[in-house]
Amino acid sequence: MQAWRVHENGEPSEVMRLEETEPPTPGEGQVLLRVRAANINFPDALLCRGQYQVRPPLPFTPGVEICGETEDGRRVIANPALPYGGFAEYAVADAAAVLPAPEALDDAQAAALHIGYQTGWFGLHRRARLEAGETLLVHAAAGGVGSAAVQLGKAAGARVIGVVGGAGKAAVARELGCDVVIDRRGEDVIAAVKEATGGRGADVVYDPVGGEAYTQSAKTVAFEGRIVVVGFAGGSIPSPALNHALVKNYSILGLHWGLYNTKNPKLVQHCHEQLTELAVRGAIKPLVSERVPLSGAAAAVQRVADGESTGRIAVLPRLEKGATA
Repeated sequence: MQAWRVHENGEPSEVMRLEETEPPTPGEGQVLLRVRAANINFPDALLCRGQYQVRPPLPFTPGVEICGETEDGRRVIANPALPYGGFAEYAVADAAAVLPAPEALDDAQAAALHIGYQTGWFGLHRRARLEAGETLLVHAAAGGVGSAAVQLGKAAGARVIGVVGGAGKAAVARELGCDVVIDRRGEDVIAAVKEATGGRGADVVYDPVGGEAYTQSAKTVAFEGRIVVVGFAGGSIPSPALNHALVKNYSILGLHWGLYNTKNPKLVQHCHEQLTELAVRGAIKPLVSERVPLSGAAAAVQRVADGESTGRIAVLPRLEKGATA
């Protein structure tokens, strides 16, 4: 089979190599999956750089989110078990964590329903307890993680403010349903949020960026608001001023979605059921901005690493064989 493999750490476009290799052999409790679609996530870039919290042995195949097909023909979504990731024709996954792919979504959309939407659901509902009528501020609102949070916020009845970088991403955020869109490249984010909320601020802030975005979050969160820290795509990990949280009465909530797979897997299943229902109703629909063949995976991972993408980029191994997904 063909698979992208990383033999040394570095930038994705430099260290990912497309190679011919044997299909992986599932271990105990694992299942072999034919990859129908693999979506690119920012952690794929971090894996290539050796900066992710999980460091698989070299060489490894990145690709942490797929829609695959079991040997008996079932269409499923899964997080591949590294080092046999999804940017290949076949991957392996833990059988207990495999979930049915919603029929309402195609392969690329189904793969994209997993990490970003699970993270959004747990962040907004489990951690922040978002309520209808509240104001939700989403950083990187046009990205893969942010776009999921925007849709889930709207589905929950929140008023959504999206922060983006650039006119193109602003247009995407509006199409996603943001009530207010702020272009951080040409606007003062703090002033714009205060204006949009009458000075009150956002009840919930969803932050997958960190760095300067977190500073903006702390200055725009409302009384008794909640900041959900999802990641640090901006490359800088902030050091919160806890005295500021004290005098302003807001909460800082961490979210590492992957922990639920071991700490409370039944809740992951429940979340998937909720997401599937929302997808069937049309309340959410993963934004797949680009579909590339397997040969284009390394360049696409680099675009995600450089912050040049919107929504999700899907890698479809069958595209080069003339099939569609």
